Amino acid sequence: MLTEKHRLSFGCAGIAGLYRPVSEADSWEVLTSAWDQGIRYFDTAPHYGHGASEHRLGRFLRDRDGWVLSTKVGRILTPDANPPAEVNGFHSALPFRQHFDFTYDGIMRSVEDSYQRLGLNRIDILYVHDIGDPDAGTDTAEHRAQLLDSGVRALEELKSSGTVGAVGLGVNTVEICEELVGKMPIDLILLAGRYTLLDRSATARLFPMAEKHGIRFVIGGVFNSGILATGPVEGAHYNYAPAPQEILDHTARLEAICKRHDTPLAAAALRYPDRHPLVASTLIGTAKVSSLTRNVQQFGADIPDVLWAELEGAA
Repeated sequence: MLTEKHRLSFGCAGIAGLYRPVSEADSWEVLTSAWDQGIRYFDTAPHYGHGASEHRLGRFLRDRDGWVLSTKVGRILTPDANPPAEVNGFHSALPFRQHFDFTYDGIMRSVEDSYQRLGLNRIDILYVHDIGDPDAGTDTAEHRAQLLDSGVRALEELKSSGTVGAVGLGVNTVEICEELVGKMPIDLILLAGRYTLLDRSATARLFPMAEKHGIRFVIGGVFNSGILATGPVEGAHYNYAPAPQEILDHTARLEAICKRHDTPLAAAALRYPDRHPLVASTLIGTAKVSSLTRNVQQFGADIPDVLWAELEGAA
């Protein structure tokens, strides 16, 4: 399903107004730029703007061919009579509220709702979103039981019926992946921020487990919330918070190595996951054409092998 031409993919949280309002016209412009620059795999989720991302992406893809699309389950959207102007960081959200539901019925409803919002006749990849996440409040026995006791059956039926092409996890934590591998069908794991120049925690146990079970990865969050794009500047963010001094110092060492080889730190961060044979795609996301173009160009940059050897030594 994911081939060489899908090595670079586009995450569609930004087009739903993550961190700042994004108009329909601006979202269309950045999607068009991604398409024109050769990107054919697009990832979205009900969480992104309470359906706004799915709605906008579906309208864009409707008259195009050759795309691969992933969306997610785990959240149900219901109408909100008094929606806030900004919700969960999204400024262009649709008027809904959300609640987690990993049960059979919840997953089935979520997929049906996503098809309606997308207006498409195909979902290629379906990820279980944010299960086992302490920050999201889903790191509980109840949520695990919902998924394992009945939600897994929904995933199996959706895949076997052809309603979706592949299933997996879309998460930020390594621990839940290690826990669920072998307990549920997983073709792919979309893992954010845990296989980067700064955080290689996925390599200790998860990657060997995945290889044994024939699982591949889509890697997001390659800049660890920004610091690997900006460098160790004042106010740099790491994992959605101001970077602590030890991370600033580590990033400075990585940046110095890159400078010795005339390579931008951001380019090395973008290309780093792509080198691993288990990584099927590297996911980038933005609502700005200029940022997208820069990332595409840096992903295609020539990087000397000696740089990778030095960066590995600085882990």
